Amino acid sequence: MHRVQVRQRLIRFARKSFREQLAIVQRQLGRPLIPRWYVPHLRNDRTAYVIGLGGSGRTYLNDLIVQNIGERAKYFRNAIRFHPRPTSMIYSGHATMRYIHTGALSPAVTRRIIEATRSGFADLIFIYRHPLDSLLTNWVWRRENILNKRGIVGIADVYKNTDDFCAALEANFSELAECEAGSFLTAPGARCLSLQEFIEETELFLSSATLTLRLEDFMIDPFKEFSKIAEVMSADLDLSRRRITAPRATPYRYLAVKKNVTPFRDLINALDAETKTRIEKMGYAL
Repeated sequence: MHRVQVRQRLIRFARKSFREQLAIVQRQLGRPLIPRWYVPHLRNDRTAYVIGLGGSGRTYLNDLIVQNIGERAKYFRNAIRFHPRPTSMIYSGHATMRYIHTGALSPAVTRRIIEATRSGFADLIFIYRHPLDSLLTNWVWRRENILNKRGIVGIADVYKNTDDFCAALEANFSELAECEAGSFLTAPGARCLSLQEFIEETELFLSSATLTLRLEDFMIDPFKEFSKIAEVMSADLDLSRRRITAPRATPYRYLAVKKNVTPFRDLINALDAETKTRIEKMGYAL
């Protein structure tokens, strides 16, 4: 190519916007080029924050979004970063609004996300489930991932059936009691949520999130629940071609455990009246 033509093409390239330049380079390379420092904002996207407390089904939701949200999936990160403006990023992680929980986003940063949500810069998608099922899942997760150094997601990764799970729980119930108090397998200086704090945090998110989702509802109609996510993210998708699978988790497992594990039943009966009422106001029975 003539030197003058090269210079003219370089001048035209330099006059284009950064987004146009990035698209040209991507076409030349034949693959997406997304620098770490680049934060995309396409169309009318708003930053999406997928939040869940421990044992709520957030990992399931992450997989569902990445597999089915279309082109925007390339902007998904299993971490949380706050942006004071709209972006196309999808962040996912644990966060709290009042209490410190080691490994979760601090309440100070969470409040900024809430403010961005109220200002229309972001969407907060909160997934939750019955707090007693979350308690059981948290116990298994901490036992396997921290104590036994075995990476697992949920109860089904460890126990073949509910009978095996109940037998293990009864033999190690002191651990669950510590988990309920927020002290099981915590390192020096670390802090976990107690059951009462877990319930309070859930209430706070339920009153602040753009979209609230119950894991149990995904077990009934995952297509319907995912459609809510697509609508909030303004994703133009042909949902009939999406493979929307239900979670592997057993719904309301705590009922079988309550029936078969006497100490667990005693723990539930010992909950104070206020805690029981708050669980019921969330739409769950005991």
